[in-house]
Amino acid sequence: MYLLPAIDILGGKAVRLAKGDYAAVTEYNDDPVLQAQLFEEAGAQWLHVVDLDGAKSGNADNIEVVRAILARTKLSVEVGGGVRSLEVVDRLLDAGANRVILGTALVRDPDFAQAAIEKFGPDALVAGIDAKAGEVAVAGWTEGSGIGAEALAARMAALGYERLVFTDIARDGMQTGFDAAAYQAMAAAFGNPVIASGGLSTVADIQALYPIADAIEGIIAGRALYERTLTVQEGVAACHHTLEAGTLSAEETPLTLEDLA
Repeated sequence: MYLLPAIDILGGKAVRLAKGDYAAVTEYNDDPVLQAQLFEEAGAQWLHVVDLDGAKSGNADNIEVVRAILARTKLSVEVGGGVRSLEVVDRLLDAGANRVILGTALVRDPDFAQAAIEKFGPDALVAGIDAKAGEVAVAGWTEGSGIGAEALAARMAALGYERLVFTDIARDGMQTGFDAAAYQAMAAAFGNPVIASGGLSTVADIQALYPIADAIEGIIAGRALYERTLTVQEGVAACHHTLEAGTLSAEETPLTLEDLA
């Protein structure tokens, strides 16, 4: 397992939504690029970026922010939000993104999902499945799809996708811990480990996934990092099963915005 700190971009700022609700926005940093640098300096190697504006518009609205993050850090970056055409995938990969996440398009445009995997291959693409009560949500989580999450995971595997981010929307941004059974079921349906998103609060939540570690490729951390119930150092160490009790605490965050100003 590995840790992927999350930066959700809305209006050019790093924010988090509660349960995917655009009316429940918490702003954490006016400068997403600086936030990415903070995560890197704290020990992160991967970054999960979501263009929330793009998720609603269907365009890569914040691609210049993504480009700046990639230019000013050495982080490996996966990015999603509004990726509904081969042209947008091309633009993001040309900007330096390591992986591009497809979400709504998997449901609404299966021909595109197939064309994308045929053109770019499984190393460059991630199937992003976000669900409420087992139903896939689309259009920035604003609409239901009528499709079951596990069924869509199996469909994507059949197309050749080998990497999947699964978000439990009911828990996203709520810091209520992971539903381990849901991730295990998704991994079984997909035939590969999944990246878990939604509900992380403390290092104990990561450790609670150890019994199903074979089903988990990575763990996305958002609000927990911003509100310091978890540090990047703790998360990275726990994902590697190397965290020793008492070695780090959420209050001992070594870097602040002022440190990198």
